[in-house]
Amino acid sequence: MSLRVRLPVPVSVLLGLASLACRHSAAEGRAGSPPQPHIVLILADDIGYGDLGSYGATRVRTPHLDRLATEGLRFTDAHSPSSMCSPTRYALLTGNYAWRGPLKRGVLSGVAPLCIPPGRPTLASVLRQAGYRTACVGKWHLGLGEGETDYNREIRPGPLDLGFDYFYGVPATGDRVPCVYVENRKVVGRDAKDPIQVSYREPVGAEPTGKDRPDLLTMKPSAGHNQTIVEGISRIGFMAGGQAARWKDADMADTLAQRAVRFIARNRRRPFFLHFASHDIHVPRVPHARFRNTSGCGIRGDVIQQLDASVGTLLGALDRWKLTDNTLVLFSSDNGGVLDDGYQDGAVADLNGHLCNGSLRGFKGGLYEGGHRVPLLARWPGRIRPGVTDHLACLVDLPATLAAAAGREFPADAGLDSLNLLPTLLGQATRSPRDTLVMHAGNGSLGVRRGHWKLIPPGQGPTARREPQLFHLGEDLAEKDDRAGRDPARVQELTVLLAQIRARGGE
Repeated sequence: MSLRVRLPVPVSVLLGLASLACRHSAAEGRAGSPPQPHIVLILADDIGYGDLGSYGATRVRTPHLDRLATEGLRFTDAHSPSSMCSPTRYALLTGNYAWRGPLKRGVLSGVAPLCIPPGRPTLASVLRQAGYRTACVGKWHLGLGEGETDYNREIRPGPLDLGFDYFYGVPATGDRVPCVYVENRKVVGRDAKDPIQVSYREPVGAEPTGKDRPDLLTMKPSAGHNQTIVEGISRIGFMAGGQAARWKDADMADTLAQRAVRFIARNRRRPFFLHFASHDIHVPRVPHARFRNTSGCGIRGDVIQQLDASVGTLLGALDRWKLTDNTLVLFSSDNGGVLDDGYQDGAVADLNGHLCNGSLRGFKGGLYEGGHRVPLLARWPGRIRPGVTDHLACLVDLPATLAAAAGREFPADAGLDSLNLLPTLLGQATRSPRDTLVMHAGNGSLGVRRGHWKLIPPGQGPTARREPQLFHLGEDLAEKDDRAGRDPARVQELTVLLAQIRARGGE
């Protein structure tokens, strides 16, 4: 007869087993459910509704993005939360329209402080709590640090204080100083003997400006953009120092794509969330030599094809490491398309028939559809059925949607405006949960939509009309037929609706 003796299990071992079980659960999902998907969210800059082949473009080639459209779901009625950059990025991370908080108009400078309070729930922090490794690679433009950003010391708070485990990217935009990359909390390649000076008020150092030395420019400005010259291009703002840290514009797309692939490689054995925020196709448009003169639509078309190649690099990495089948990939743009955005780069003269926003009226910065109706593609093999949907969607919905894809809920009290579109993605919904939409322009003005009816109130929009404008987008997507004078009751109904939405909450 054998004698079995049960020895007490040390608490440390029990805790270790519990921790292992939790990690296993995060990676494999709850019993009976699919494992958590990797999530790759690609946000382009200034890509218009008509800039991709899958949305009707015939004169630029976007094979990798068209592959996403063929293998996934293509939205025809998706919108950025604003027709400008910073407020859209704010809403995408927080689940709140930016006009409820600090970004009521315009965009941020390169020395603005972080505009999202550390500790506030974000898309990244919720996914990290769900067991994801999180990264933002690319354009940030939500401010860094406290007060005016000091790029000569550790930069905090920043993306790492909002739920990202890793950050590598551009502080603001390519046409704004400082022209350096930040990795986590430090400027990449900074030399302490050559301190970085940045000002948006007055010149610093002795750097030449586009205004004073136009003879030094390789790309001349069309409006503004005439301050410190970096790489032959004059920017917004003044900068001195940091010579060793300055980026090369033509290498930016490759630099960012390589960093994104490196993150995927290092984290491919656990759930990861990669927010790849490409700088393309924002000005200054400086394609790498291998893309220059390849599109037949000028420099803007060349940069679209460069963006497509970056997307192809990421998709290729997923294929190479056999991650494709369990990765939810989304692609969209932070606002609608724009042609001349401050530089004489031939964007208008060299179009060759290409329509950046298709048949839509308006451009980036405005309330017409061309300012905020954007491409939205979603691919998740085996879960998302390939096709096209006309469900209304907004990028402010991504926090709730991606949290749900990870098996979590985004806090409703934090993401006031975020709706869960996962049932639409999975083909489980006959209609979108979103029936209303608030449009936000660069000048801070707002419009509102319910169903197909859209109201631009008096004094709103680029022409600042004294009378309201009313359109039925189901019958008039080009917004040519203003029905406000013929339907005053509808104008009043939508006016009240916008007031109610605005009163529903603030920050």
